[in-house]
Amino acid sequence: MTSDTPSDDRAMQPSESAVASKSTAADAPPPAVWPQGGTIPTGLHIVATPIGNAADITLRALDVLRGVDLIACEDTRVTGNLMARYGIATRRLAYNDHNAERMRPRLLERLRGNGRVALVSDAGPPLISDPGYKLVRAAIAEGLPVTIVPGASATLAALALSGLPSDRFLFAGFLPNRSPARRRELAELAAVPATLIIFESARRLDAALADMAAVLGDRPAAVARELTKRFEEVRRGSLHALAAHYAAASPPKGEIVVVIGPPSALSPQEDAAGAATLDDMLRDALAGASLRDAAAAVAIACNLPRREVYARALALAGARDKTGDGKRKR
Repeated sequence: MTSDTPSDDRAMQPSESAVASKSTAADAPPPAVWPQGGTIPTGLHIVATPIGNAADITLRALDVLRGVDLIACEDTRVTGNLMARYGIATRRLAYNDHNAERMRPRLLERLRGNGRVALVSDAGPPLISDPGYKLVRAAIAEGLPVTIVPGASATLAALALSGLPSDRFLFAGFLPNRSPARRRELAELAAVPATLIIFESARRLDAALADMAAVLGDRPAAVARELTKRFEEVRRGSLHALAAHYAAASPPKGEIVVVIGPPSALSPQEDAAGAATLDDMLRDALAGASLRDAAAAVAIACNLPRREVYARALALAGARDKTGDGKRKR
């Protein structure tokens, strides 16, 4: 179904629920009150939204979203679903990679006129892998008020669940799609003395992990997906083992965050002794794939001859069958 109303203007329109709420004053929520007293102050409010579980929205975020004049959001439909859940009828305006250059002046003009604008993303805090920082930078440059309402973050949630050092970390966002460019960027990150946090798509995860293992070495890592949702999962292991697992398995579903431990302070000999062995990787891969697929995945992850790895996998599978540890998968 189409509309004659331009998409940007359509995004500014209140929803049907908003119209209904205006028709019955008794049903309208009370004016939002700022914790310090009074109504929401003018300026740009950076508001974090839930990353998966809608119940993770903060009380203060709800107050601000209800009390501002306009919500600038990545996708008006996604934000609209969250607003509907909490009965918030504030007007919404799309602000994303596709229209940011055109819409930014409109938002700044509203802020210059003492407007109250909330900036949100589809999930988590704005400015993390989205164009929000340019709006914030422009507002700061003009001396306009800017404040933040913090909340859920996939970056920090994945770091906390990883079990890896959290005293120093670097968020690297998304790596390039293609392997050569991805490896070049990983090489720049290799010497960073901190835990690395990287966003990755499900369909590229196995190839990205193989590149990470090849460039960064066999560091401890964790792959977190569907954080705060019903099927939340965190798989921990060495980069080689994780690469082998996801190469043998079907692409995972959901949003992916990869957390990688910092460079080891051990000597190369000590580091090699502590790394996962070929047998460890094969056992992990064999737990979820056929013998042939497991051997192929580990061979790719370790850059070893496939025939050699298959022979070792065959031996491990035979030993497992003899001891009754499991059934061989072909």
